[in-house]
Amino acid sequence: MNQLILQVRDLKVYFNVRGERRWPWSKPQTLKAVDGISLDLHAGETLGVVGESGCGKSTLARALIGLVTSRAGSIRWQGLELVGRDETGWRNVRQDIQMIFQDPLASLDPRMTVGDIIAEPLRSFYPGMSRQAISDKVRAIMLKVGLLPNVINRYPHEFSGGQCQRIGIARALIVEPKLVICDEPVSALDVSIQAQVVNLLKSLQKEMGLSLIFIAHDLSVVKHISDRVMVMYLGHPVEAGDGTALYAAPRHPYTRALMSAVPIPDPDIERNKAIQLLEGELPSPIDPPSGCVFRTRCPVARGACAEQVPQLEGDHRHRVACPYV
Repeated sequence: MNQLILQVRDLKVYFNVRGERRWPWSKPQTLKAVDGISLDLHAGETLGVVGESGCGKSTLARALIGLVTSRAGSIRWQGLELVGRDETGWRNVRQDIQMIFQDPLASLDPRMTVGDIIAEPLRSFYPGMSRQAISDKVRAIMLKVGLLPNVINRYPHEFSGGQCQRIGIARALIVEPKLVICDEPVSALDVSIQAQVVNLLKSLQKEMGLSLIFIAHDLSVVKHISDRVMVMYLGHPVEAGDGTALYAAPRHPYTRALMSAVPIPDPDIERNKAIQLLEGELPSPIDPPSGCVFRTRCPVARGACAEQVPQLEGDHRHRVACPYV
């Protein structure tokens, strides 16, 4: 097995928020965006993180790169503890950990040319690099991601969504990171463009030896790119394991519901398949249910589910946080 490069243990990210119609002197409430996530990532591996909107996927991504502060837990990057480090401490590892954001256009500065956007990380991490060396490296990475160097002086608004995402990928890869965190990088793109971007990421991963954390709510996209998958619900992991094993036999009721919503290309199978609908609404992370956070929507919930938070149990290939499946 390849080297273990990232270890996350019991990570918690909480935010203090003020609810509607509360007095200025009222104590803020606590929003538990990520509440006890643990994961491992090996060199050259892709971990898919899936779940519906509001489950904490993007907050997890931002915590892993230091854009939000972790309340508790541990993030160890190649043996180096990252939780509790200041901005200077994070800067020393950000060359190795880069991020691709969800909205390809909003993540690019509209006042900068494509060349300046892609070159910005080089100027930040290598202030002594010559202009010619920067220009050569920018043009080389543009070709790798499928952009012609003759558009280097254009601005983001002159490009399509797929092209803007390629610019974001080039910006993330130009400093040759070891880990790239992809925060729903294809959710804003057309289906045909999604396939192009996913195939591009797979090709670049193989060529550059990258590790990926690929976040999405579309399980069909995650299946195509991921070696292992972790399913999140309301800030908690509910199922995790090898992608093949998890997709072949999902065990947690939430995972099964997500799987049943994935469209099947065969119209006869799609028309006759059983869809497992979830009852009720997603609870608020400000006031989550006691015990198992999924129990209010779970078809197999029992009285004991309200008393204890279930942990992932099973072997390394497939673990589930439910004792009744």
